[in-house]
Amino acid sequence: MNTATFISDWVARHFASEQAFLAAMVRTPSDNPPGDCAAHAAVAQRELEALGLAVEVYPVPQAEVAAAGMISATNLIVRASFGTGGPCIALNAHGDVVPPGEGWTQDPYGAAIVTDPVHGPVMIGRGVAVSKSDFATYTYALLALNALAAEGQALCGTLELHLTYDEETGGDIGPRWLIEQGLTHPDLAIGAGFSYAVTTAHNGCLHLEVTVRGRVGHAAMPESGIDALAATTQILGELYASREALKSRRSQVKGIDHPTLNVGLIDGGINTNVVPDKVSFRIDRRIIPEESPEIAEQELRALINAAASRCAPGIQVEIRRILLALPLPQLPGAERLTQALQRHGAVYFGTPIAEHGVPLYTDARHYTAAGIPTVLYGAGPRTLKEANGHGADECLRLEDLRHATETVAAALAELLTAS
Repeated sequence: MNTATFISDWVARHFASEQAFLAAMVRTPSDNPPGDCAAHAAVAQRELEALGLAVEVYPVPQAEVAAAGMISATNLIVRASFGTGGPCIALNAHGDVVPPGEGWTQDPYGAAIVTDPVHGPVMIGRGVAVSKSDFATYTYALLALNALAAEGQALCGTLELHLTYDEETGGDIGPRWLIEQGLTHPDLAIGAGFSYAVTTAHNGCLHLEVTVRGRVGHAAMPESGIDALAATTQILGELYASREALKSRRSQVKGIDHPTLNVGLIDGGINTNVVPDKVSFRIDRRIIPEESPEIAEQELRALINAAASRCAPGIQVEIRRILLALPLPQLPGAERLTQALQRHGAVYFGTPIAEHGVPLYTDARHYTAAGIPTVLYGAGPRTLKEANGHGADECLRLEDLRHATETVAAALAELLTAS
């Protein structure tokens, strides 16, 4: 039996069903925030069971959900065992999405299929590319392997679908929770990604909240107060000046340039006629794979404290860590995944599949933190921008979904085939 041809034929015969499955995922809102995602997990469970798959359901305890800043979250695992002696490979995609925002020309929950003059049929909807598409990619790749095994192909090992719901808030109650609860410990993992390159590394991310405190005073007599906003302006000036120095730290990973720093949120003041006594702002510091996250945080805290020391007497600063997402490193063994995906992707897409890093961060880091070699690969175009990911009219080329499903299925068949 020609495995590549069998998989291609099977995916083609079931592609209408795969599109319908993806549409059901898109039509069920799972915006995070607010992070009320249990309803989407229930829909995913129903659709998976309708395909004949056994679904393990793991609601996250409410206290942990609240600590993650969410309302509800349920993790799903689907396991398929083929034979003894092979590896356990996990496929992880997240079902929570950023809120739609403005500017859509289609219903963000409509899963409309329109014909693009360049790319052909595309599905439009929030999360259709990031990463509800890979609920479909991985589910139908697993089903294709079930069909392959039923035809007599000798496969060894286990596949697991990990469908989780907290990527937008850091992944602590998704993949990390599943691993820490002892519910899974795969040998290899593939996380949601795009079709034309295998992502083998990504940045980490540090979020700090800085609170600058002064003393309230009347605007007619500003010397009666200690101006927290004036101090904040001085601290921000030094933070922004530090961004240029970060550009000298170059990553050796293709696709990742240098660390970045951004202030994305600021709040403070009482009223127009009052000297502000408190201002808070939040910093996003991206950490390249070559950096130490601990040292990056120490440097940033030292910079803020030094800047605050040069402000007016009486200014106090508090620094609180909101998030520390570790970079995704390349662990030994990940090359097996990369090479298999590249080899089969080149066949189905008719073009070489690259290997690169990306400057964002993902849930995949929780697998590598547990010592599990992990890469990112799934359905989608070459860049997040092409998919309008996190933007209006997020879209997915349906041909990318079909070929990504073929690629993942064929790569898994190779990895699970006894030598």
